[in-house]
Amino acid sequence: MPPRTNRVRRVERNLASQERETGALSSERMAHDTILVRISGRDAPGITAGLLDILSIGGAQVHDMEQVVVRGRLTLDLLVGLSEEHQTLKDLLFFGWQRGIEIEFDVVDDKPVPPVGPRYAVTLLAPDLSADALAGATAAIAGAGGNIDRILRLSDYPVMSYELIVSGADFDHLRRGLLDASQAFRLDIAVQPEGLQRRAKRLVVLDVDSTLIENEVIDLLAQEAGRVEAVAAITEQAMRGELDFEAALRSRVETLRGLDTAALERVAEKISLTPGARTFVRTLKRLGYEIVLVSGGFEFFVEALGADLGVDHTFANRLVIEDGVLTGDLEGPIIDRAGKAEVLRRIAAERGIPVEQTVAVGDGANDLDMLAAAGLGIAFNAKPLVRAAADTAVSVPYLDAILFLLGIRRDDVEAADAADPTFDREPRRGPAQT
Repeated sequence: MPPRTNRVRRVERNLASQERETGALSSERMAHDTILVRISGRDAPGITAGLLDILSIGGAQVHDMEQVVVRGRLTLDLLVGLSEEHQTLKDLLFFGWQRGIEIEFDVVDDKPVPPVGPRYAVTLLAPDLSADALAGATAAIAGAGGNIDRILRLSDYPVMSYELIVSGADFDHLRRGLLDASQAFRLDIAVQPEGLQRRAKRLVVLDVDSTLIENEVIDLLAQEAGRVEAVAAITEQAMRGELDFEAALRSRVETLRGLDTAALERVAEKISLTPGARTFVRTLKRLGYEIVLVSGGFEFFVEALGADLGVDHTFANRLVIEDGVLTGDLEGPIIDRAGKAEVLRRIAAERGIPVEQTVAVGDGANDLDMLAAAGLGIAFNAKPLVRAAADTAVSVPYLDAILFLLGIRRDDVEAADAADPTFDREPRRGPAQT
């Protein structure tokens, strides 16, 4: 290492070079201006502490700071107010030379930046977020007059996802542009107002068939009863609008008359959770969420799923069983489209949770009222009608991808799992049910 005098001369030459290039660091201007200090280079412990120590000794005022580390590379911006004495800047340059990091200075306006209107959280999510897709999404943001204030990667598996905080955009224009980008580049994009309400979600109401689980239980029951064609015909009538949900449900259950409880147990063993279901529930429970399963299916299966996952409440339709066989009837109130929304509102009211702090997840037409009632309605691998009506949609086959829409980072999920002695770590999945 050269003698200290040589090092100081080199630092002074660097500082003089910056002064010549910018013409901004003269002592006259420094008395009135604020300095933006930009630091970049290989990260190491003590860099931020060392920089702030130098600023403290020099009597600087720290107005703002932001730091990010990507693959071991540090980027740090410090907005500071300095006196006329510019020795502090020389000390910063000398520190940077010692630590092998680049330090630049820029004189900026010291007036606070006025608010630019509402801010939005834009979540981008896909199995692989290509540069082309990212370019399309960010172009849509720019086209709506939006500025990207911050970008944070939320996950690299089971999907790639990023959160972009956007300001200055017209919401309707922003949403339309991002919807076009979503369709053009085959990625999921969610737009939510950025603020306390987004971070204050406390209740999740979750559909079961084809959402929490991959199956439609009524179809599995029809296979056991040998009535697949009859049940399919009733379903087709309902899809044509010839039967409402309750009438179709009762007709399908009627076809199951005589099915014994052993057949129900066999069906229960065939049910498979949607990939990521356990991670989804486990993570939200750690965060203190209330989780409710609500289904137009059957209590016999939904209660068992709820007990297995440790959810707070389950609601479903009750099959009448006498002498160990199905009678073909239902008892109690029917959980239909309106009933699902009513469950959400009732649980929220009982727990003192504003509906703005609720989330609903579903895939079918009978979930539409529930999705509309929630503060955030999420269509999960849903039909176009449901996708269009929901606040946002997820089309990847992983239920835990919804965590990223809530701003939860995959690294934090894995850290919580690693710190939990009761958690039995499973390998990273393809279609495994973690």
